[in-house]
Amino acid sequence: MACNLTTGRALSCNDSVGGIKSVFFAEYGTMGALTVTAGEVTAFGGTPDFYEFEVRGGNSSLEQTITGSRENGTVFYEQTLNVTLQKLDLLTQEEIVKIAKARPHVVVKTYNDEYLMVGAVHGADVTGGTIVTGAALGDLTGFTLTLVGQETLPAYFVDGTAFETLISGLQIAP
Repeated sequence: MACNLTTGRALSCNDSVGGIKSVFFAEYGTMGALTVTAGEVTAFGGTPDFYEFEVRGGNSSLEQTITGSRENGTVFYEQTLNVTLQKLDLLTQEEIVKIAKARPHVVVKTYNDEYLMVGAVHGADVTGGTIVTGAALGDLTGFTLTLVGQETLPAYFVDGTAFETLISGLQIAP
C-alpha cells in the first residue's frame, strides 16, 4: 500500500496567536456518528450535551504528540490537554470529580476561534491535576486538570458553524 504525499506548505503569515478560550465537555459515547470531511467534523450524529468551562489565556494548552514505531508499523497521536480554572468553588469541584471519573469528549476553542476535538473516538482520561489554595497572595487558587486522549488521528478540527449551532442555548454557570 502506497502512502502518497499530496501537498506541501508555504511559509504562513504571522496572523495567529496561542491559547485556549474555552473547553467544552460532553459525556463519552454521546457524539453519535461524526461526519468527518478532510479531517474536520462537519456534523454530529448524536445530540450531546456540552458543558463549557471558560479559561483565561496563558495557562491552558493542547499539545499533540505523534508516536510511531518502526518495528511495529504503528502510529498514534497522544492529545494532552492542560486546563487551569482559577478560583476554588464547590460547584466546580463537584464537576471536576465527575469529569475525573468519566472519559469525556472535549472540544477546545482557541484564541484563533478554531475548534479542536480531543478524544473523538476513545474519549479523554483525566491523568492528573490539582486543587490548590496557593501560598502567597498572588498564587493560583483553583483547579488544574490534565486530560489525555490517544487516537489514531490528530484532534479533529470542528466546523465552527456546526458546533455553535449544536451548542446554541448553552448556559454557563456564574
